[in-house]
Amino acid sequence: MAAPNSLILSDIGVRFRLHYERAYTLKEVLINAVKKRNGYRDLWALRGVNINIGRGESVAIVGRNGSGKSTLLKVVAGVYEPTEGQRLVDGRVAALIELGAGFNGELTGRENVFLAGALMGRSRAEMTRRYRDIVDFAGIHDFMDTAVKNYSSGMYARLGFAVTTDVDADVLLIDEILGVGDEAFQKKCEGRIETLLSHGRTVVFVSHDAGAVQRICTRAIVLHKGTVAFDGPTREALTEYRRLYESGVEDLSKEAQHHENDPVR
Repeated sequence: MAAPNSLILSDIGVRFRLHYERAYTLKEVLINAVKKRNGYRDLWALRGVNINIGRGESVAIVGRNGSGKSTLLKVVAGVYEPTEGQRLVDGRVAALIELGAGFNGELTGRENVFLAGALMGRSRAEMTRRYRDIVDFAGIHDFMDTAVKNYSSGMYARLGFAVTTDVDADVLLIDEILGVGDEAFQKKCEGRIETLLSHGRTVVFVSHDAGAVQRICTRAIVLHKGTVAFDGPTREALTEYRRLYESGVEDLSKEAQHHENDPVR
């Protein structure tokens, strides 16, 4: 039986079906026939993934773009149903996976805060009580009555992180999104994450920033081509990352400017 507020992934596999371009000529039809193409090919973004994360752990997911990091987070968040295997999450999950996810660009920052609260099952009265703390953390008081479609990526990240981490969640999922914030805000975010961990929350953190990974996480999982290549102490995981990709830890930071895309959009 899983421990309270833990996460268990058993033999998880996620398959995407990639369709070939439609054949319009006899030549293309014959080529497909010779190659025995059935119009598509299967791409396994994750395969045979087994992970067990206990309550109060801070775990990083590292790996190059396309290794399956964001896909893994979306499986945990329930955005993707695994093609095979079983997912078990004890407790409430809050996810900050994509920039602006869950926000309506036509609504103001203020309206989006209350919309997010409603989607999380909170009453307007409760969100009214929490509103000031959320805005204070985001630090964008002068823009709360501006449509979020006019926000910069940094403003999106500030408001998204403030709303998401204000939830009474047991498991917090954070993708590379924090990389768009400035240094002061990143430190502020790390401080909040440490507070959540001190209260027994579980944090799963995807990042290319080796420094942040070492500061926040005591354990790291290296994904390589959709499989778990290493699972253990953070420092050892980063060493394994270097071995796999024949690059220094600093390369993680260099990649931070490139946001990971799933194998299929």
